[in-house]
Amino acid sequence: MTFLWSEVLWLLLAVPGLVGAYVLLLRRRKKGALRYASLSLVKAGIGPGQRFRRHVPPLLFLLAMIAMLVAIARPTAVITLPSQQRTIILAIDVSLSMRASDVLPSRLAAAQAAAKEFVQEQPSDVRIAVVSFAGTASVVQAPTQNKEELIAAIDRLQLQRHTAIGSGIIVSLATLFPEAGIDLESILFGGGSSREGGRNIPTDRSRKAVEQPFKPVPPGSYPSGAIILLTDGRRTTGPDPVEAAQMAADRGVRVFTVGFGTAEGGTVGFEGWSIYMRFDEETLKAIADITRAQYFYAGSAADLRKVYKELTARFVMEKKDTEITVLFAAIAAVLATAAGVLSLLWFNRLV
Repeated sequence: MTFLWSEVLWLLLAVPGLVGAYVLLLRRRKKGALRYASLSLVKAGIGPGQRFRRHVPPLLFLLAMIAMLVAIARPTAVITLPSQQRTIILAIDVSLSMRASDVLPSRLAAAQAAAKEFVQEQPSDVRIAVVSFAGTASVVQAPTQNKEELIAAIDRLQLQRHTAIGSGIIVSLATLFPEAGIDLESILFGGGSSREGGRNIPTDRSRKAVEQPFKPVPPGSYPSGAIILLTDGRRTTGPDPVEAAQMAADRGVRVFTVGFGTAEGGTVGFEGWSIYMRFDEETLKAIADITRAQYFYAGSAADLRKVYKELTARFVMEKKDTEITVLFAAIAAVLATAAGVLSLLWFNRLV
């Protein structure tokens, strides 16, 4: 537990003084009782239970003061709370290397199975979108809570040439912030057009819109959405993934990256050619680091399922550094009230 106003804790040094003052007060009362003893005072002092009970209200009041001083210091603690992230973008690599069978039955089939399981385990109020990327990126399914539509969209994924990881991140951002006016055509194509996979990219609005000016926010501070990027390759075309990650960081969006397949790479056959491919682990780690997210390595279908389960737990219940001033203030109020009530009931007076 940490404190935002830790200097207030110096006031706790007064607690031993209060205890000492209480002891001195008891001694003075004892002397007065001996000098002016009466039958009623003698009866009140009979029995250890009575002697102990008279100290309970002052003790509760002292504990209330301590709790209030701690509350004034504004304590914070890491608490597991329901996540506020309610829109998740699944950005899935559909480059040709995903046909490799080093992960049975194929990398793409394993990724699809894990993604569908992830969708099924999300709460009903979470919206999910599916973005695929290869030579460019496309929105396969806009954000929705309809799990049947999401599963159908994941089943529709088709392999294409090249790997544009940066495009996957940028199109995911545009999907997460549809009103931001992110100019996809300018960023992805440099003002031109794409012959591959462009028919699904929602650029009609962005052709007319100019990206709206915005003030960058701290990385990882956007509470209502996140991107999960899965790839088994390295960038061969499109925007720089690290620069795309910086765009996400400036908007506070975390990009969780998953490196899928063997880290050493593998050979994929295509049109009579054998192509050696491997994923760029350092870039994926950099993307996660820039956006204050996390990188995962999944070398098999079982590993990938574990990654998605961990992400499910992260999005449903999230650990946050939370101020708990209200908790200590409530404890102080309860203790002070109990001290007053017991003092009135037992002694017909306040503490």
